[in-house]
Amino acid sequence: MITLSREHVEELFAHAREATPAECCGLVGGSGRRAQIVYRLRNVARDPLVGYEAAPEELFAAQRDMRERGQELLGIYHSHPRASDPVPSETDVRLAYYPSAIYFIIGLGAGRATLRAFRISERDARWEPVEYAVAD
Repeated sequence: MITLSREHVEELFAHAREATPAECCGLVGGSGRRAQIVYRLRNVARDPLVGYEAAPEELFAAQRDMRERGQELLGIYHSHPRASDPVPSETDVRLAYYPSAIYFIIGLGAGRATLRAFRISERDARWEPVEYAVAD
């Protein structure tokens, strides 16, 4: 189970709100199962209102920074701005290229932010919800 700090969760929510109506995206780095840093990445998808694609140069820079800090990629996040109970879309599953990462999806529907976490298998074309912890 990954543990995020309350500040990390608020950072994810802030990024999603700032990007709305487009989807936001980013990475969560850390060590063990504890998140230590959130990397906001620019969404360069052809249609960012319904999909996300991290800017390659920012994605590579974030991964390089994690290695230099002795951290690893723990999670990948993006938003579904109109969803109140977000789940992975078919596109999310098809493009889930990091099977060891937890995929966080932020929903902003119904007037409040929601964060859900998933294991996604692109190879098996399936997903399952997973639990995460929030530490103060």
